[in-house]
Amino acid sequence: MSKIKVKQVKSAIKRTQTQKRTLEALGLRKIGHVVEHDATPNILGMINKVKHLVSTEEA
Repeated sequence: MSKIKVKQVKSAIKRTQTQKRTLEALGLRKIGHVVEHDATPNILGMINKVKHLVSTEEA
């Protein structure tokens, strides 16, 4: 299974509660924070919901 790196590039301030919870579920806490996940459909769906707040790259 491939890995994907997710980096938060924008703030969660003034975002909806669901977007904030999605960032928490991905393990992102602040701008510049990077986490690594398996590229499962669940993770890719969460990234798609907050794609305007994060950047991704293959690990």
